[in-house]
Amino acid sequence: MPGQHPHKAGRAVSGGHDDSGTIGSALTGGKLSWRARAGTFLATSALASPLLGAVAYAQAAGAKQAGPAFSTVEVMQLAVFVGVMGAALLSAVVLIRERARTSAENLDLRTRIADVNAALRRSEALLNMRDQRVVVWASENKKPELVGTLPVESGAPEDRGAFLAFGRWLMPRSAAALEHAVAALREKGKSFDLVIESQAGAPLEVHGRKSAAHVLVRFVSLSETQRSQARLKIENQRLAADYETMIGLLDALKMPTWLRGTDGRLKWVNRAYADAVEAENPEAAVRDAKEFLGGQARDAIVAQHNSRSVFEQTLSTVIGGDRRMFAVTDVAGADGSAGLAYDTSAIETIRGEYERTVRSHADTLDQLNTAVAIFDTDEKLRFFNQAFQKLWGLDSGFLHSAPDNALLLDRLRSEGKLAEQPEWRRWKEGLLSAYRAVESQEHWWHLPDGKTIRVVANPQPKGGVTWVFENLTEKMDLESRYQTAVRVQGETLDNLAEGVAVFGPDGRLRLSNPAFAALWGLSDDVAKPNVHVSTIRDLCSQRAADNPWGSFVAAITGFDDERRDRHGQTELNNGNVLSYAMIPLPNGQVMMTFVDVTDSVHVERALKDRNEALEKSDQLKNEFVQHVSYELRSPLTNIIGFTELLALPSTGPLNQKQREYVGHVGSSSAVLLTIVNDILDLATVDAGIMQLDISEVHVDRTISAAADLVADRLEEHSIKLEVDAAAAPKTFHGDETRVRQILYNLLSNAVNYAPEASTIILSCRQLAQGVEFSVHDDGPGMPPDVLDSVFRRFEPRTNGGRRRGAGLGLSIVKSFVELHGGSVRIETGRDKGTTVICTFPDTPGIRAAAE
Repeated sequence: MPGQHPHKAGRAVSGGHDDSGTIGSALTGGKLSWRARAGTFLATSALASPLLGAVAYAQAAGAKQAGPAFSTVEVMQLAVFVGVMGAALLSAVVLIRERARTSAENLDLRTRIADVNAALRRSEALLNMRDQRVVVWASENKKPELVGTLPVESGAPEDRGAFLAFGRWLMPRSAAALEHAVAALREKGKSFDLVIESQAGAPLEVHGRKSAAHVLVRFVSLSETQRSQARLKIENQRLAADYETMIGLLDALKMPTWLRGTDGRLKWVNRAYADAVEAENPEAAVRDAKEFLGGQARDAIVAQHNSRSVFEQTLSTVIGGDRRMFAVTDVAGADGSAGLAYDTSAIETIRGEYERTVRSHADTLDQLNTAVAIFDTDEKLRFFNQAFQKLWGLDSGFLHSAPDNALLLDRLRSEGKLAEQPEWRRWKEGLLSAYRAVESQEHWWHLPDGKTIRVVANPQPKGGVTWVFENLTEKMDLESRYQTAVRVQGETLDNLAEGVAVFGPDGRLRLSNPAFAALWGLSDDVAKPNVHVSTIRDLCSQRAADNPWGSFVAAITGFDDERRDRHGQTELNNGNVLSYAMIPLPNGQVMMTFVDVTDSVHVERALKDRNEALEKSDQLKNEFVQHVSYELRSPLTNIIGFTELLALPSTGPLNQKQREYVGHVGSSSAVLLTIVNDILDLATVDAGIMQLDISEVHVDRTISAAADLVADRLEEHSIKLEVDAAAAPKTFHGDETRVRQILYNLLSNAVNYAPEASTIILSCRQLAQGVEFSVHDDGPGMPPDVLDSVFRRFEPRTNGGRRRGAGLGLSIVKSFVELHGGSVRIETGRDKGTTVICTFPDTPGIRAAAE
């Protein structure tokens, strides 16, 4: 086209415009092959070259002629157009040829696909037959596919999961064999052909194969005619499996095992056989005919098989340079023989050692003084020592005849060597139960001849019983005498007033008696065996004024020159005086004795002082008693007498004031006379010259007399006296006058402290060892500080009392009660009243005077 830009023309030639169609595609490479594109390019170049030459020739000719001439551009456009048209023509030709070839290939491909589809339909038809089922594993990661079916009578389930669980529909042996074969097929590519049996009893053939991409297992149902052969094949498989198992077991045994043919040559041996004959492996041992037994042993086996099929004997052979003993068993059959050898060298060694040990034990037991008899599981006597024969005095022939245990017991009984039992049969059965026992049994037999036998029945692990008869007669006699001596010694030491302690050479206490601990104030934890003398020293040194335990320890733990007899005295802090003695004993022991001589020392000291003071004391007491008796009692008697005379109407009339004064004089004189009498009584008691008039004391009469003496005072203060004597005895032994005086003082003391209009209770009751009197008042009670001094003389108490006395009432009560050999105690509390309790022993032998 005139005026068109050459670059645009170039782009049009390259086929960029849509109108180029097939030509543009051919030029640009479209869908043509590389061969078509190359041919098109060459053809275009071949057509364009002459056209371009023709254009150049025409342009040159036009230049010579005078007519109109073509421009260069027009010539170029014409040349391009002619080239493009030529290229388009060639491309069309190439495309037509390519399409013809492609159509032929597509026709061939469709033919092949049709053949594959036909083959697939034929394969599916074959696989879907009812007499087979195929399991296909496409890859390791995919689940298997099942194709085809099996008849119902085969017992195979239609369910996919149930079918693959072989153990659920196959016999156990078939399922195990199939699972093992499938695992070997999938892992190692090992093909297999098996005949299996379902639980329904139907035999099936199974074939396993592996290709490059698939694993296939095919199950094929068999016809009726094939099943008998299949069952025979199954049985052969079982036998083959059993044979392999048996061979594997024999090969694993540590006992040499072999099989021989009818010609006597080796057919098979196990690993133990090969090791024993030092062969590289069992096959080499068979190939080289290496024999385990020597020729003489093999000849003996062959000779034995001529008469018996089984050979059993212990033979010797050399293994590794050492001669060993083997228990050989060889069995001959129609097809050859089989043998097995068990190494018994260790057993033979142990048996020999056992026999030597038994002989050694028998020799040892024969030297014992204890009788021993061993019976086997049949209760037969198998061994006895000389002590057994000597103990029972049985003849040797009878014992060597292996009598049973029951017969031996019967013979001992018939010969009078066993004590007669009330029920002999039951006693014997109980004794023989040791053969059925697990633990040892122990019995004690007291024989008619005075012997005491300890019988021990010890069951043996392999059966039988070992009987041990220990004669303990002398031992028990010695032990009895020793125990008696120990008890006598212990009782003697424990009841001694003298303290005894024995120390060993190591300074530890061996024995001591209670008196030793009591004298030194030691507790039971200290005065016990194995306590060291230093511990006792530390405690006793605190109680002794002169501390003699330093020398005691030196004497106990010192050398022989320090071990000598020692005697002396020591005084304790509490004033007691102990006399001690140290006596060395054999075996380095030391005995110490302590005697309490406090009384003797005190008496000795007091005798001198008392001898000097006796005369003065007696003189003072006599003068005091005489002075009080005559100097005090005589004026008081006169005062009381004249007072009573003044109170009489016959003496003359007195006014009211005078009568009151006379009454006060009389009462004061009576109180003073009572105090004087109390002082005289106490002085008499202290002087030890008071005597009790012991007789039958009537309880009711004595209580009534004492109550009458305080009746006026009770009435004066509106106080009631309640007497409780229901549990009291009628009489008891004592001084009735002093008992009445005791009760009077107790009631007077109670009236003095009892509240107005209250009640005083006087009780009396019989005790196991005497009579008890008690007087209770509801007074203010006694505080603890008053109780400490309540029995002291001349210490009156004013805590709530109406009258202040001389403080002699309870002192006289205590003195008179103790003079009777009794005791006094007070039970009181603040604001809880007071009870004074006096106990009198009801014994005729009451001491006559106080000390």
